[in-house]
Amino acid sequence: MEQIQSVDTTAASGSRTAWFKWLLAGLVVLLNGYAVVMMYAGGEIAFALLDLVLVASGVYVFMNKKTYAHRYIFPGVAGMVAFIIFPLAYTISIAFTNYSGANLLSLEHAMTYHLKKTYKVKGGEFDFALLDRGEHRYQLLLTQEGATYISNPMQLWTNNELKSGTAKLAGQVDVKLVPLDVAPPAPEVAVRDIIARKGHLSQLSLSLPDGTQLSMISLRKFAAQKPLFTHLRDGFNLKSGIHLSDQHILRNNETGQIMLPNMETGYYQYVNDEGVFVGDGLAPGFVVNVGWKNFLRVLTDPGIQGPFLQIFVWTVIFAACSVGFTLAIGMVLACLVQWEEFKGRGFYRVMLILPYAVPAFISILVFKGLFNQSYGEINMFLALLGFDKPEWYMNPMLAKTMILIVNTWLGYPYMMILCMGLLKSIPEDLYEASAMDGAGPIQNFFKITVPLLMKPLTPLLIASFAFNFNNFVLIQLLTNGAPDIIGATTPAGTTDLLFSYTFRIAFQGGGGQDYGLAGAIATVIFLIVGALALLNMKLSKVENI
Repeated sequence: MEQIQSVDTTAASGSRTAWFKWLLAGLVVLLNGYAVVMMYAGGEIAFALLDLVLVASGVYVFMNKKTYAHRYIFPGVAGMVAFIIFPLAYTISIAFTNYSGANLLSLEHAMTYHLKKTYKVKGGEFDFALLDRGEHRYQLLLTQEGATYISNPMQLWTNNELKSGTAKLAGQVDVKLVPLDVAPPAPEVAVRDIIARKGHLSQLSLSLPDGTQLSMISLRKFAAQKPLFTHLRDGFNLKSGIHLSDQHILRNNETGQIMLPNMETGYYQYVNDEGVFVGDGLAPGFVVNVGWKNFLRVLTDPGIQGPFLQIFVWTVIFAACSVGFTLAIGMVLACLVQWEEFKGRGFYRVMLILPYAVPAFISILVFKGLFNQSYGEINMFLALLGFDKPEWYMNPMLAKTMILIVNTWLGYPYMMILCMGLLKSIPEDLYEASAMDGAGPIQNFFKITVPLLMKPLTPLLIASFAFNFNNFVLIQLLTNGAPDIIGATTPAGTTDLLFSYTFRIAFQGGGGQDYGLAGAIATVIFLIVGALALLNMKLSKVENI
């Protein structure tokens, strides 16, 4: 006999499910709350805010009955925010800063770095020897102009023991020295033994009877060192009577000069008695807002403007030619392998699609060897025919031609597959009617096939143009942008696309990575690509893509 669940049983089951959901939501909130706090403490405020917004929104959507329908679209929206909108906004924000390889730190971290600097006190050098007292215990013997000082016996760990974790040092170790009239009869260890314990010796802070602190500066010397800078928290009065109230004032203890953070350049800089910055900034720099400076550099700096325009024109030509060549070859080959009178079309169809199955980076590296000037098969074949070996990687025009050849090889199978599928949708009646009018294969191709294929292919062609516009792997593996553009102040090559050009500025700059300038160029690229996409859609009358 069928048993029917009671109301109490159903209610209890629902209650357990609800408790489990709330428990799971609580664990998610706690874990992400901890992550948010850690990111905020580490200075990653943007990422902490992103995590907070996404987690809070997710908990609200999945725990509220009124937002039940939104549960199905929330993962997609969250992914778009995390991987598209946020990186775009973060990149744009970087474009308005001087963020670079030389300006990585915050102002507080830069000040802390300067406060750790020390300078050697004049005449404060001491020669030292390490005396073996047995049972892995040693004494430090320091001498200077007849004065001799010695430490109590202590244990010194080797570098291997510290590296393996057998022994650990809790920061700097203070060691007191006492005067000595007669040197103790203990053997001195060899230099190799000092080298083996250099890690421990470098952590020692020796104190002379007068309070002078000594630290190791070489394998045979200790020297008196003092902090190079002092933090003036209460401000400073210059000789001219000007009062400096900045909370980040540093004074050079060796020269007495005052140093302030320059919020325009992002470096600490010395000031004169009038409070005016003098001299060059001291590395490391810190991140500051520079407004539209990076964008103005793209527009006004000849060393950036010229290469940028040249690379932009080449990028448009490359994307357009890649789409045109792959479309032409793919469409012709698709018509051939779909022709019923063509014998062995199945075999040829597989062989022509085969390049699409090979990973692109493998094909690119194969072509890189084929186009090698010295031993590449292409140049060897041309030499057999009596031609000079072309300099594919040195001549800008030949390098661009090589890139188009390789990209056409990589892209035509995709276009061929698309056209093969679309050809099936063309009614055979059209070709029969055309044959009755006396039209041949060439006329059918241009009058029937091409017009009927172009309309459904247009959105895919736009997508292919956008992909080739930002084709990074091909340029990076084949030429790496070479040959270089003469006169450019940033890393720029004649075969660089805008994407690879931005990458080289950000990560391969000879004078330090310039993330701010790269962010500005990336923002310009985003605007250009967006404008081109809108223009293409308008010209092709494509809506709702």
